[in-house]
Amino acid sequence: MSAIIFQKFIKNKLAVVGAIYLLLIIFAAIFADVLAPHDPNYQQLLKKLAPPGKEYLLGADNLGRDTLSRLLYGARVSLIVGFVSVAGSIFIGTAVGAIAGYYGGKIDAFLMRFVDVMISFPSIFLLIILVTMFEPSISTLIFVFAIFGWTGTSRLVRGEFLTLRSREYVLAAKTIGIPSYKIIFAHILPNAMGPIIVSATLGVGGVILAESALSYLGLGIQPPTPSWGNMLQSAQTLPIMLDSWWYPLFPGIAILLTVLAFNFVGDGLRDAFDPKIK
Repeated sequence: MSAIIFQKFIKNKLAVVGAIYLLLIIFAAIFADVLAPHDPNYQQLLKKLAPPGKEYLLGADNLGRDTLSRLLYGARVSLIVGFVSVAGSIFIGTAVGAIAGYYGGKIDAFLMRFVDVMISFPSIFLLIILVTMFEPSISTLIFVFAIFGWTGTSRLVRGEFLTLRSREYVLAAKTIGIPSYKIIFAHILPNAMGPIIVSATLGVGGVILAESALSYLGLGIQPPTPSWGNMLQSAQTLPIMLDSWWYPLFPGIAILLTVLAFNFVGDGLRDAFDPKIK
């Protein structure tokens, strides 16, 4: 089965390109200490906003710090926030959706009404309120994104469980007295992993974009810790954008390509897991 999924995935050229790009970004983030040509926080004020050249391949920022080095370390921050927060939201969403879909009835109704309440709140305003209430940091962003990012996954998992709980192997497991938790985690959940993996892949791109937006507003990762979002925030003045175009360009491109790559991979996985697509 995994071989069939892999063959269907590699037929999607955009998904393969996205996967290769993500592997390169992950590699660069892990080995940023080795790959970065300069200390990302080392300032040379006499060389601020230096254009791309031999010393600074992608130019320097408004404090004379190397843009390439800060991009590499910023990738580490963005990926950590994306992967860890999505892992938390997937865990919560899968647990809620599995319980609601498996047991149904009043439990399902109560949990889904709670999900409806969570969805009804404007998430961006809640994110801003919570981030401003607590000290902005990587751990705060991860917590906030995990708490408010699980509702879509819970509905997706619930739908899968409602379909799978009536299958013959589930009924047989109930007949011979296998406990419900074993049926949920050992029999139904493995068969629902495809949509969950797709949801997680698409979710990471969304979290990276949201983290960049909050950092751009000054509510996310705080300087001097490099982040793609706060690099854009420090380059938002019109004179810098017009006279030193390279400074906002490269972090913007990094955000754009990374989010696109996650979306391409997510679309490829969705098609690969769909048995109706040949």
